[in-house]
Amino acid sequence: MPESENATTSAPFSIDDSPIARELADLTSRRKVLDDVELEFDGKTRIITVSNQKGGVGKTTTTVNIASALASVGARVLVIDLDPQGNASTALGVPHTAEIPSVYDVLIDEFPLADIVQTSPESPRLFCAPSTIHLAGAEIELVSQVAREHRLRTALEEYIQASEEPVDFVLIDCPPSLGLLTINAFTAASEVMIPIQCEYYALEGLSQLLGSVRMIQKHLNPRLHLSTILLTMFDGRTRLAQQVADEVRNHFPQEVLRTVIPRSVRVSEAPSFGQTVIAYDGQSAGAVAYREAAVEMVKRTQAHSTKEGAS
Repeated sequence: MPESENATTSAPFSIDDSPIARELADLTSRRKVLDDVELEFDGKTRIITVSNQKGGVGKTTTTVNIASALASVGARVLVIDLDPQGNASTALGVPHTAEIPSVYDVLIDEFPLADIVQTSPESPRLFCAPSTIHLAGAEIELVSQVAREHRLRTALEEYIQASEEPVDFVLIDCPPSLGLLTINAFTAASEVMIPIQCEYYALEGLSQLLGSVRMIQKHLNPRLHLSTILLTMFDGRTRLAQQVADEVRNHFPQEVLRTVIPRSVRVSEAPSFGQTVIAYDGQSAGAVAYREAAVEMVKRTQAHSTKEGAS
């Protein structure tokens, strides 16, 4: 018998079966689903503070990319940059040099919010109230101000009431510390969104943050509640990332979004070009994930409203 007949034959390798090919096929399928999504907004404004007292978790990145993703599906979105570093303003392509009117003028000098809001070049539905370096001194200056914890809330309520078109979402990017700026954000918002990175010590500092939320609920803003947790910097190749994701889901089964944000070079590169990843590379895995997270946030609220109406 010829040796070739006796040898075990194996199926030829197909490029379509490679991990990269499967990943690309999955990404293409997810893009098609997103392209077919149709969302309606009821004119009610959701005010969400994006906060985590632990640094390096993708807080500002999440704020601007969720905002841009929401705008891409038809929502009118205002981002309020309360971080003196001004990274959210930079990512949205909005000028925020020292001479430009900013959130500082709203909090300290009671400027109307409408006087400082700029339209992001990314979308006519995406707006930003920028931060400037002056905001670094606002913590100290606010101490002596009347109604110091409610200044942002008052300005935001006036802005929403005076807007000719409804504002569907307000996302507030906080500094990592719990000072008067963050307290103003908590007092102005009705929801808290927490990005958590899928790495070791992910839950570190979370109990402190939740304690702060409870304190604000008790003394300043009973409407405030934790509505959303988004898992970021997820690396599917590591067992640790999956373990962290499982642990967070076990602790917060109702709040954690199904969508996870992968660790992505494109997401990291985008701010250096003054863009969100949605504008920088909207077809990338990071952009698709943020768009999916935004759609999930909207659909969750709509489902919750339907249940309340039925009951």
